[in-house]
Amino acid sequence: MNSSPFDLTDKTALLTGGGGALGAVFARALAQAGAKVWVTDLTEERARKVVDALRADALAAEPLAVDVRDREALLKAESRIGEIDILINAAGGNSPAATTSAEQSFFDLPVTALREVMDLNYIGGALLPSQVFGKSMVNRGGVILNVSSMNALRPLSRIPGYSAAKAAVSNFTQWLAVHMAMEYNPRIRVNAIAPGFFLTDQNRYLLTDAASGELTARGRAIIDHTPMGRFGDPQELAGVVLWLCSDAASFVSGVVVPVDGGFSAHSGV
Repeated sequence: MNSSPFDLTDKTALLTGGGGALGAVFARALAQAGAKVWVTDLTEERARKVVDALRADALAAEPLAVDVRDREALLKAESRIGEIDILINAAGGNSPAATTSAEQSFFDLPVTALREVMDLNYIGGALLPSQVFGKSMVNRGGVILNVSSMNALRPLSRIPGYSAAKAAVSNFTQWLAVHMAMEYNPRIRVNAIAPGFFLTDQNRYLLTDAASGELTARGRAIIDHTPMGRFGDPQELAGVVLWLCSDAASFVSGVVVPVDGGFSAHSGV
């Protein structure tokens, strides 16, 4: 019998946004710790790609297409999956249409694009799945882990919608941790991670030049303000995710943990 506090044997985990680069890392960390992982994404094809890689290593995983912005779709998924022990809300992302640039000023940002970013990262990226799947934790306890961002701690230039949405995720994490524990079950823990800067398909266009592969001015500024002097590797998120989802963090709730190479601690001087 495995007595490790990080052991997740017999646990069922649901991961939204599991088809992304970070989601795939989270799914593998949970599965390697013994959990059965439901990997969801907007399309089953994206989810299945991650699941196939896990099954190739004899890890338990199932794919499912779910639009986290659609409450009915979430309820349908919940009726199929049943009770879960761990919910990781990893769905999210920014949109070029909600990003200021030389061609698009703040005054011209379309409200529709800003609303889409808020819906994806906060409403669908944290609140709705917590409502639907958190309800099954009321009697049994469980873990909800949200994915915030460094933008929530230190708003970054050019991305007002994404920064505001992730700030909402951090605030909601603290609120929900208190609410679930005091109103329903103190064995429900709610936390978040705030990743620093990890090169992914979603942000590569902002941080590196597509033609040369060199850092953009923005990418260089990030490296210059990161004491560890580099971008993070997605694998470096696995340890903190496993910690927060396991009994190793049994008295940790309502926190937002930066994983950022020291970026949030650096004043710039």
